[in-house]
Amino acid sequence: MNAAPAGAAGAASWLQTLPTDPPPRGSGGAAVLAVLRDGLEDVEVLLIQRAVRDGDPASGQVGLPGGHVEESDASLAETALRELEEEVGLTEGDLVTPLRCLGLVPAPRFALTVAAFAAELGPAGRAPRAHNAREVAHVFWLPVAALRTFRLLPRDTPQGSRDMECVVFDGHVLWGFTRRVLLELFKIEPAEAG
Repeated sequence: MNAAPAGAAGAASWLQTLPTDPPPRGSGGAAVLAVLRDGLEDVEVLLIQRAVRDGDPASGQVGLPGGHVEESDASLAETALRELEEEVGLTEGDLVTPLRCLGLVPAPRFALTVAAFAAELGPAGRAPRAHNAREVAHVFWLPVAALRTFRLLPRDTPQGSRDMECVVFDGHVLWGFTRRVLLELFKIEPAEAG
C-alpha cells in the first residue's frame, strides 16, 4: 500500500493522540471500529453497507463495523474486534496499531451508547470483505476528504421526513451516527454543501 502524499497526515497520526484504555464494559451497549489505512491520495476509513433486513433499524445503512455487546465479551474493545471479524473478516492480527478509544457516543435512534474505537490496518493485513452476507452487503473505503462536503437529502425520522446532512460517496449515503463519529475522529467541520 502506498503511503499518504508528502505533507498529508497519515493514518497513524490521527490515532496517536487517542487513548488505548477502553471505557468500562457496562458503559456501552455496542461498539464500533474505524479501520484506517493510508490510501493513494488520502487516509481512508473502512465502511460497510449493511444488508437489508426486516426489523433491523440499521437495515441498508452505511456504517462502521460493529454491533451489540454479547455476554461473552470481556470488554467493549473485545466487542469491536469480534464484530470486525464477523462482519468483514479482519482480526486484531490484521491491525498494526492497538485499538484507540474515541470515546462513548450516544446513538439516540437506537437508544444506545456506543464505544467508538479506531485502529490502522497493517501493511500485511488482509483485504476486508463482506464476511457475513446476512449482515453486510458491501464494504468500501471512504477517503477522509469526502467528509468535508455534505448534501441535504430527505430522510424518514420519528418526526416525519426531514432534510438531513449527509455525505454521498460512490453511490453510498453516510449520515447520522457514523458521520458524527468520523467528523469527531478527523476533527472536521463540514465546510460546504456540495
